[in-house]
Amino acid sequence: MADTSQKKSGGLGETISVIVQALLLALVIRTFLFQPFSIPSGSMRPTLLEGDYLFVTKWAYGFSKHSFPFSPDLFEGRIWGSQPERGDVVVFKFPPNPSLDYIKRVIGLPGDRIQMRSGQLYINDEPVRREKVGEINNPDITEVNRPVEVWRETLPNGVSYDTLDLTPNGIGDNTREFVVPEGHYFMMGDNRDNSTDSRFSVGFVPEENLVGRANIIFFSIAGGASPLEIWRWPTELRASRLFNMVR
Repeated sequence: MADTSQKKSGGLGETISVIVQALLLALVIRTFLFQPFSIPSGSMRPTLLEGDYLFVTKWAYGFSKHSFPFSPDLFEGRIWGSQPERGDVVVFKFPPNPSLDYIKRVIGLPGDRIQMRSGQLYINDEPVRREKVGEINNPDITEVNRPVEVWRETLPNGVSYDTLDLTPNGIGDNTREFVVPEGHYFMMGDNRDNSTDSRFSVGFVPEENLVGRANIIFFSIAGGASPLEIWRWPTELRASRLFNMVR
């Protein structure tokens, strides 16, 4: 007759083994492939909204210490690194405090000269094409209870995206010229008048701080609701945003 205690011991050991393997697999996926990320602020409106949940492609720019949980000092710089393209939407570690994740759009590459003049973006002293495409009167998108102008910018490499103009002649509409150092990037939010970015305290972002490229929205819910509050899905779920690519 088999020993019952041995069966229990074997069953417990198998359960622990399965749990450990699952955790290791999740760690590998999170570190090297995809990492879920939730949008914490309105700085990327109208492209990304608070309550959007997206996957970040971790291998897009190679790997640094910030690719790993808790950013251990395993090595310096990046391995298998590649340069972001202008216009990519990128998650990165906030340079003054790398414990914080930020998400913005890559506007300036190393060596570029970036400036805002009367709300117009200039790259290397050339104005970026900008056209008014209409207005949005939806507080869920704009965060304000009034119509907001929407302007579409098209970068020199052909990447187009919409920006919000909440405040004509806002504090970020006129800046000094920024010269992007080697190995760094200039980031801006699409919500130009409500974005802490490289024009302000973010400064230039070292390539080591890049975490990955925003890829696809897999869930979106409005009203500050949690995805776990299933009873709020009928009224707050943004079904039209599910599985949209981030551009």
